[in-house]
Amino acid sequence: MVIEVREDSVTALKEYARIPIAFEVREIFDVEVCDDAPGGFVLTRRDLEVPYVKDYDAIEAQSPAHWAERFDVSNWEFLAARSEGRRVGGAALALDTASIDMLEGRGDLAVLWDIRIAPEARGQGVGSTLFRAAEARAAARGCRQLKIETQNINLAACRFYARQGCELREINRFAYPQFPAEVQLLWYKELAGVGRATG
Repeated sequence: MVIEVREDSVTALKEYARIPIAFEVREIFDVEVCDDAPGGFVLTRRDLEVPYVKDYDAIEAQSPAHWAERFDVSNWEFLAARSEGRRVGGAALALDTASIDMLEGRGDLAVLWDIRIAPEARGQGVGSTLFRAAEARAAARGCRQLKIETQNINLAACRFYARQGCELREINRFAYPQFPAEVQLLWYKELAGVGRATG
């Protein structure tokens, strides 16, 4: 598959939102706090007896179609992945937005707010291509780090971010009061070439 990634516009968020983000949960990470472990926690993979479908867009006002109503997206970056003229994926970067706690008040941090691949295009390199493009856009904006949120129910995403060189550094067991069984996992990646002396 030949994949082309281009900058997208906030005006295209309804089209962006047409790419489903739902996935089947067949396995999870049980998270145990452990002072002796790196980072203070241990993840143990467990198969579920009854798989289920998780759809982040089905949560009220979480769909990309609502982002511009909920957030100041004027400093955000949007990317569209296309193959043979058809949209097969997208990514959104949150940057320099005071109301986004995930940005930690930092101007040198970008949050990969969303990445999604059309179901028929998954496993064909679209995600890696979008991730590299997001890294490049964040670095071009002067960011030193990329931060990504996922959950202990999304092992495919965890494996994907680990393959991209991200490091799992934080957990928050109480991030989602409406979903008490889900644990927030925060990944970070240092961005190459930002703020380094050359010569």
